Amino acid sequence: MDQPPVVLITGASAGLGEEMARQFAALGYDLALCARRTDRLEALRERIVAEHPGRRVSVRALDVTDDAAVFAVFQQFADEWGRIDRVIVNAGLGKGAPLGTGRFDANRATAMVNFVGALAQTEAALQIFRAQGHGHLVLISSMSALRGMRRSMTTYAATKAGVAAIAEGVRSERIPGVDVSVIYPGYIRSEMNEHVTQKTRFIVDTPVGVRAMVTAIEKRKVKAYVPAWPWLPIGAALRVLPLSIVRKMV
Repeated sequence: MDQPPVVLITGASAGLGEEMARQFAALGYDLALCARRTDRLEALRERIVAEHPGRRVSVRALDVTDDAAVFAVFQQFADEWGRIDRVIVNAGLGKGAPLGTGRFDANRATAMVNFVGALAQTEAALQIFRAQGHGHLVLISSMSALRGMRRSMTTYAATKAGVAAIAEGVRSERIPGVDVSVIYPGYIRSEMNEHVTQKTRFIVDTPVGVRAMVTAIEKRKVKAYVPAWPWLPIGAALRVLPLSIVRKMV
């Protein structure tokens, strides 16, 4: 009997990563989950196994800014499962401050997690995919990546633009057997943005937003703005409108 496909998700202890884990389990995937907070991961594993008897879930601690740990943990998962069919580069940080206001520490932390951490995860995933001859690399970007953003969003948006560029570069390489997707979520309620959700237009609840993400991932779309409404037309507009109008939109 064929074994279920295995999906590895980073940043799986909360927010979008946690909900992706639950939804992929419902679709029949076995799960390799990692994040810094192992207590949250263990609770998630127990919940998934209770909801979906027979699903197998493996969890490991991982700080994606620890390069050596990224490579070690990914390989440990690959050794444990015998393969990894999909890697979702999801771990992220939303700290930030306007540039030049004395909070370089916050902006640097965001850059290290969101971009350098994503680079390490991509390297580790592709080493596994090249060796086994197949795999689906998914990088979680953001609608904010489409244009430069102001104030506390400047660094975050820049890192997510970098993530999208990594995805496009890898896809351009056409590695045999490897598919690459980049997902641009709009405003989805999560632990990262819980302090601003009441002020944000177009925001959707986590299960709804993640369902759109998972659907796009399952279709192996090259890129997807999710949820499609209203973010598909907004994404098209963001790319061409003057910054003076972009500032009022997002």
